Amino acid sequence: MTPKQRVFVREYLVDLNATQAAIRAGYSPRTAVKIGSENLLKPDIAREIQRAMDERAARTGVTAERVLQEIAKLAFLDIRKAFNPDGSMKPLDQLDDETAAAIAGLEVSEELDEGGEVVRARLKKLKLSDKIGALTLLARHLGMLNDKLTLKGDAENPLTLLVKAIQGTSIKPVATAALSTH
Repeated sequence: MTPKQRVFVREYLVDLNATQAAIRAGYSPRTAVKIGSENLLKPDIAREIQRAMDERAARTGVTAERVLQEIAKLAFLDIRKAFNPDGSMKPLDQLDDETAAAIAGLEVSEELDEGGEVVRARLKKLKLSDKIGALTLLARHLGMLNDKLTLKGDAENPLTLLVKAIQGTSIKPVATAALSTH
């Protein structure tokens, strides 16, 4: 790899945006979309990106499995586990890990004594993470949602029709780029 390609790899790992990585690596902004896409398709660059991502995942402990486990905690939260039988909320240190992980925020009112020390604290609001969002992510992961447009019958793909229309005129596409879903 060239020195510029090495910088591209390092910059790509910042935000996984090939165009911006190309610009930050010193390629022309005018050609950055094309260069970024081409770089992602080069085997040595793709291998280096994957190696760096694997190394980062090992170092940070952030893996697809761990992310999936955290989403599952939010999706399958049983809020009853946060409360005592009398309806009062359990102290935070008595919550199990799954319940504590699902709490997005707390609003507490505090009563202070004359010296500024907390005499009594009372929970005013408990905000939970987005359960529907977590369930949607899990459903998408499991292939339960069809997010892709599918055409049935003899109809031609609208994108194909557009490309044919452009080819039949004097209009030429400015640039094309491969999209990455990484």
